[in-house]
Amino acid sequence: MSASAGPNDTAKMSSTEFIPRALIDETTRIKVSSTLDKTVGKKNLTDRSAETCWTSTQGLPQSIQVAFESPVIPTAISLTFQGGFAGIRCAIHVQAGKSSPAVWNLWTNIYPEDVNRRQTFELPPLPSSQPSISQLKLVFEESSDLFGRITIYDLAIDGLRAKVE
Repeated sequence: MSASAGPNDTAKMSSTEFIPRALIDETTRIKVSSTLDKTVGKKNLTDRSAETCWTSTQGLPQSIQVAFESPVIPTAISLTFQGGFAGIRCAIHVQAGKSSPAVWNLWTNIYPEDVNRRQTFELPPLPSSQPSISQLKLVFEESSDLFGRITIYDLAIDGLRAKVE
């Protein structure tokens, strides 16, 4: 009688290992530049509820910093803004290690539309000098709101978990 590999067998590499997955989980730490009040705090960014959101105070730039428990390779970012309060020009900075003080490198820019629907942005490959990252920072440099406020209902980052050697 031969034994077959079960769905939880990790001894063999599966072809699904290279399929991007959600990178934000319970171990991910998120910091924001500002919060209008406690009812619209950072915890609402990733709760998957269409009823809750994060809203910044006025003024630019505004930012969201995401720190991962282990190195990752992001492939896409999805954002759902409230129309009228969208970050329409966003710089994405990355950090490879957990150095102090933090050294942030500009990776790419995205230009979301001022709409109420989910927008997904495919990300370019990381530079060869930085094959994975530990942190990512979205810096909203321009807002569709006259006062520079940003409102986001959902933030998702998809990608791969880097192998730790």
